[in-house]
Amino acid sequence: MPAGLPQTVIGEFLGTLVLLLLGNGVVAGVLLEESKARNAGWVVITAGWAFAVLCGVLVATALGAPGELNPAVTIANVIGGTRTASDAIAHIAAQLLGAIGGAKLVWLHYLPHWRITHDQGRILACFSTGPAIRAPGANLLSEVIGTFVLVLVATAIGAAAAAGATPATNLTPALVAALVWGIGLSLGGTTGYAINPARDLGPRIAHALLPIAGKGSSDWSYAWIPVLGPVLGASLAALLWSALN
Repeated sequence: MPAGLPQTVIGEFLGTLVLLLLGNGVVAGVLLEESKARNAGWVVITAGWAFAVLCGVLVATALGAPGELNPAVTIANVIGGTRTASDAIAHIAAQLLGAIGGAKLVWLHYLPHWRITHDQGRILACFSTGPAIRAPGANLLSEVIGTFVLVLVATAIGAAAAAGATPATNLTPALVAALVWGIGLSLGGTTGYAINPARDLGPRIAHALLPIAGKGSSDWSYAWIPVLGPVLGASLAALLWSALN
């Protein structure tokens, strides 16, 4: 095991846990009955997810982890040569477990609200993503494009910071959070912009396992799209960046 790996695994786990607690927390606040944030809307959800990314990355990096919080980004970094395969496996496992843990905390936090929310679709949306129009090919393409933009622009932000070309060295987490907010506002309306396999799969597993009253199906027939799409989009962005540099 490479030196320092356990600390990075802990960082990726806790960072992803915070990401999902705050990210799915804002969704639950907007969608669940009797929440004070009920019906606050899409702009609030996308802003909440942006702040969730910022907080998750800050926690992870403070503990010595890279702050990827996303298996698709981890895979892209393997393709780009900045992450080893052994690191990637450990980080992806930590990200998935952190996502499950964060989703469980959302369930606990909003515990009284589940039993009075009778819309099964809204309950599932507090855990995982779903398409506005169910069209698998188009839905997959949306996830590919969204994650392609995420990885391409995040790589550019990191490259600028490393080169010292801009003040991005200290602003990288905030810039990535702004990037995620922009993706949510511009590209998220089709599928809910998972752009992260752990973000969707971990909470979907939690939804399937938790004793949520009247929760309905976990929609496993759709689950492959927010896993495969981000991996493809991230890989394409990493390959393009490598070809250009």
